[in-house]
Amino acid sequence: MSTSSAIGSLDLVGESLAVCALREDIACAARSESKVLISGESGSGKEVTARLIHAQGARRREPLVTLNCAGVPETLLESELFGHAKGSFTGAYRDKPGLLALGHRGTVFLDEIGEMSLRMQSMLLRFLETGETQRVGATRPEPRLDVRVITATNRDLQALVVAKTFREDLYYRLNVLHLVVPPLRSRREDVPALVQFFFHRYSAEYGVALPVMSSDALKRLVDYDWPGNVREVRNVCERMIARGNVEVGVHDLPKELHARPQRPTSPVPTARDGAEALFTRMVTGGETFWTAVYHPFMSRDLTRDVLQAVVAQGLEETRGNYRMLVELFNMPAGDYKRFLNVLRKHRAHVPFQGFRECSSQNGTSVRRSSVGRARLTAAERDLHN
Repeated sequence: MSTSSAIGSLDLVGESLAVCALREDIACAARSESKVLISGESGSGKEVTARLIHAQGARRREPLVTLNCAGVPETLLESELFGHAKGSFTGAYRDKPGLLALGHRGTVFLDEIGEMSLRMQSMLLRFLETGETQRVGATRPEPRLDVRVITATNRDLQALVVAKTFREDLYYRLNVLHLVVPPLRSRREDVPALVQFFFHRYSAEYGVALPVMSSDALKRLVDYDWPGNVREVRNVCERMIARGNVEVGVHDLPKELHARPQRPTSPVPTARDGAEALFTRMVTGGETFWTAVYHPFMSRDLTRDVLQAVVAQGLEETRGNYRMLVELFNMPAGDYKRFLNVLRKHRAHVPFQGFRECSSQNGTSVRRSSVGRARLTAAERDLHN
């Protein structure tokens, strides 16, 4: 657990498309007071993302309180969050405010929210609904708190909901704004900038000269898959600084980086194969377009061809109706224009006209009525003009 009122200089390192998109999402989240759910692999930068949202938001002058839910035993988590009264259990020698109270008027960041038990989930849900807390051992609730809650997880909460180990109502309470932090292997072009960033940090901390890295060594770092993400880059850089390397060649890198880069064994799916899998996840599995397609596309895990193939398959199902497509892909109706703008911005729109044909009994194609075509919205017409 930590509490801070000033973040200082803080930013995401890198200029890849995925990082630029994440910066835009952070700025959008900072402008609102909505709850934020941040997902991403361990070590990818979820806490940095949360701190940036707080630092850029209206509560930046107030405390930021952080808690790793996986790092606190279940028996102590309630006391950490809500506080306890003197004498409520062995060792409770005085009244203690909870982290939610310490974050009053500020932000509370709960990391690894997927590790929270169902009982604690119920208590957190009640707080989110009422703003009230009650210390362990207290007889009456505390005054209502004004806290912005940001949560993060490296697990698939939707899968946990299906498995009934995470409350569905809590998931929808937390998932107002959803930010996805991309893994480092999907933005390899940011590795050189990260290496230089950590070299500068640790050379100043250790009081040694800034190392010079050979092009072969840097290429090896870029080719590596970084299963530990940015945290692993940081550790590797600190290790080389601590060893006093002035010139870093391939032989100076840790032994795990000497092996051949481990590429995915399964080939990149074709547009049709990838689209069918994503279509099934949305239509059958209940995932939204934003989580199943948009975020992987922005992280460069999907190509434009796959995105267009997904849209085309949806249009085939809805017979060219983009409004029905929004509903089919589990998006709220209010996302209609945003969806079309995304397709326009990334040149991934698919003409609807070919899907508005139906087969007659003799096998010839017949256009839908002019009345149906006249019902196109202005946004849809603009998209395809």
